[in-house]
Parts: sequence; C-alpha cells; structure tokens
Amino acid sequence: MAEDLLGIIGAGTMGSGIAQLAAQNGFSVTMRDIDKELVQEGLQRIEADLKEAEDRDIIKNADEVFGRVTGTTDLRDVTDEATFIIEAATEDEELKQSIFEELDEMTDPNVVLGSNTSSISLTTIATAADHPERVIGTHFFNPPVKMKLVELITGHHTDDDTLARAEDLAADLGRESIVVDDFPGFATSRLGLVLGMEAARMVQQGVASPEDIDTAMEMGYNHPMGPLKLGDYNGWDVRVEVGEYLAEELGSDVYRPPQNIKKMVRAGDYGVKSGQGFYDWSDE
Repeated sequence: MAEDLLGIIGAGTMGSGIAQLAAQNGFSVTMRDIDKELVQEGLQRIEADLKEAEDRDIIKNADEVFGRVTGTTDLRDVTDEATFIIEAATEDEELKQSIFEELDEMTDPNVVLGSNTSSISLTTIATAADHPERVIGTHFFNPPVKMKLVELITGHHTDDDTLARAEDLAADLGRESIVVDDFPGFATSRLGLVLGMEAARMVQQGVASPEDIDTAMEMGYNHPMGPLKLGDYNGWDVRVEVGEYLAEELGSDVYRPPQNIKKMVRAGDYGVKSGQGFYDWSDE
C-alpha cells in the first residue's frame, strides 16, 4: 500500500464506514471526531458491522480488523502520522473550510487532504489551505464497505501527484475510481438527484407507488436499488440540501425537492437513519 496510515475526520455514518473499509483492506486507521461520545458511537458501529461480516463469512477475524482502528478527539493523533487524511464531516461549506484550514496548518505539505463532499465545490473548500494542490475530493458512497465506486474530484489547483495518490488509494481499498472536474453536483450527485427528485414528484402526482417506481428502475433499467429506496438510505434531509444547492447553482428546477419531500423532512422522516422515509425502516 502506498499510504502508511489513513486519517479520517468524522466518526459518523460515512466516516466510520470509510474507516471500516480501510481496516478491512489492511490499513491502520485513526478516526477523529470532536466529542468522545461521537467517537465511541463510531467505533461501536464499526465493531458491530465487523462482527456481522464475520458471522456471514465476509471477513475472517473481526477482532483483528477492528484492532487496526483507533478513535480519538485529538486532531494531533491524526495529523502527526497520517499520510492521507479524508474529511467526512457534515455537508457544510464553512465547517469543511475550517477543518481544511486546521489540517493544512498541522500537516506536512506532502500529506494528501481528501474531502468526502458530495456536492460542495472542491475548489472552494481548498481555498482554506495554503497548499490547495494537495486537496482532492474523495467521494465515497453509502455504505462504503459495499459500494464499489469512489468519485475523485479535482479542484482548480489539484496537482497530478495528488490525483495519482488518490487513485492508488482507491485501488488499495478495492474500489473503482472515476475522475470528475469540480462542477456543481460533480457526476454522481447531479445525475442521482434528478432521478430521485423526479421519482418523488411521481409519487406526489399519484403516478405510482414508491415500491412500483423503484421496481420499475430495478427491473426495467437494471438499477441495483430504486431511487426512492436509495434516497431513504442517503437521507432525505441531505438530499434536500443538495437539491436546493444544485437548483440555485445550475439554474434548474429539476433538482429542487417537491413538497412531499420537504414535508417528510420537516416531520423528521429522513429515511433509514430516522426509521421512516418512503419505506418503514423501524426494524432495521
């Protein structure tokens, strides 16, 4: 493996998922969050998922894999040793910029700084760094241990060495990578949002049930998961934010969330993480 130690900023669903993926592929990982409880929740999520993977014969030794993951609230534990750091914080531009400003100050210039952003301009994030050439988008998909794609986003100043190291990391993690220029929505969010919002509009208009719309895409177009079920997995609160952002940036209402989605989000029905979306996930 080209990188010695992988650092993860954020112990939430995506941060812990990327940490687990890295550990399963032989990496040592340091995962950092701002609160001890959040770190512990992330570690517990990883440990439980590894045990389940072992029970299903997906991995051999869950305890050994889990032993490669360290949790911390001290940013220095990440910046002092990691050669590649991936930020997986909430999709908030100011928050990400503040993280990258700290990372840029506290790391050697040869450390690659990746962002798991799914929609925010990578070039904008990189303006917080004095060395924007080492900043790159490393967009994983939920859940990272199952989804095989990593979308690599090059900012205005991202250099060839940074891109090459990101491509090598994706390969070491057993993932296929695509390279996308920094443009609102990149490739995956831009296309995925159109499909998801239109599917929600079709439900609102009474065209068909969520189950039948998803089945149409799964069976008719060979999608592994229908757009409404996928939206439940990703979280409609996140999708509303991204949809509104893309509608403004790209000047098109095809990205704008319909009223039924807005109503669900106001009620706290985000999908899998809340137990209810277009589907009932309370038993998950």
